[in-house]
Amino acid sequence: MRAVIVTEPGGPEVLRLAEAPDPVPGPGEVLIAVRATAVNRADLMQRRGLYPPPPGASEVLGLEAVGEVVEVPTTTDTPLGVGDRVMCLVGGGGYAELAAVPASNCILIPNGMPWADAAAIPEVFITAYQGLVRLGGLQAGDVALVHSIASGVGTAAAQICRALDAHCIGTSRDPLRAQAAAPWGAEALAVGDDGFAPQVLQMTESHGADVVLDLVGAKYLHDNVACLARGGRIVLTGLVGGRKAELDMGALLARQGTIVGSTLRGRTADEKAVIMSEFADWAMPLFANGALEPVIDRVLPIEEVAEAHRHVEADSAVGKVVLLVAP
Repeated sequence: MRAVIVTEPGGPEVLRLAEAPDPVPGPGEVLIAVRATAVNRADLMQRRGLYPPPPGASEVLGLEAVGEVVEVPTTTDTPLGVGDRVMCLVGGGGYAELAAVPASNCILIPNGMPWADAAAIPEVFITAYQGLVRLGGLQAGDVALVHSIASGVGTAAAQICRALDAHCIGTSRDPLRAQAAAPWGAEALAVGDDGFAPQVLQMTESHGADVVLDLVGAKYLHDNVACLARGGRIVLTGLVGGRKAELDMGALLARQGTIVGSTLRGRTADEKAVIMSEFADWAMPLFANGALEPVIDRVLPIEEVAEAHRHVEADSAVGKVVLLVAP
């Protein structure tokens, strides 16, 4: 099969489309012919040698894939059959023509949904759902503060907030990108050098944020706590703004606040299966009726994977950059 190979840690120029061994599905897995995948920040970090795949996962980049089931081993107990169209979360291996995937980590694609649209869903929508709903406990009437609102996770989170009738405040350091989720009702907040907590408190009439979905990390910790509502939850899902920060624990205690860290990639197949099952039950009907929709910045062929990485790395994308692996 063809796959994107990282020859050595570095910039997008180290990515190569080359021949690689076909994966062999093990017990509990199915083999899919990949039609499309998408670029995530974790892919950029892995390419630079900063985020190795979990033990046992493919060294090939890619945390999600969509395609057709082409093999179901006799050791795999699943209702999936050859020819089923599925979207999947993987620990690695999405940037390839074939992927061996735990059957429990697959969701059937709605009839008529294009491959590119399906590829823009798994990683970002499930991350947003996990952060806002499963861990954040977001409910109707709550305030959600979503950082990096123009990202794939951010635009997905804005839609989930709308579906739950929650108020979403979306941040970006770029005023134009802060407006990216306005079509789904998110209120824009451009973050300056002086932080964002006073603005959030003003925008919420001193209530603060019930849930903070944070893809930034250390740089935003102080203000996240400062604008947290009483009993609020900070769900940390990214560290692009640093790993280490000082925390005023007194401020957190005063707000009866909670900080939770969460990733999808590092979870076990069984943990992912539970999350994906809950997500599918809640979200797939909303995709079918148009209440949720994939947000795609651009679609590129897998041969242009280096350009796709450059575009994401430059913070130029709004939503997802999708890679077409096969027609």
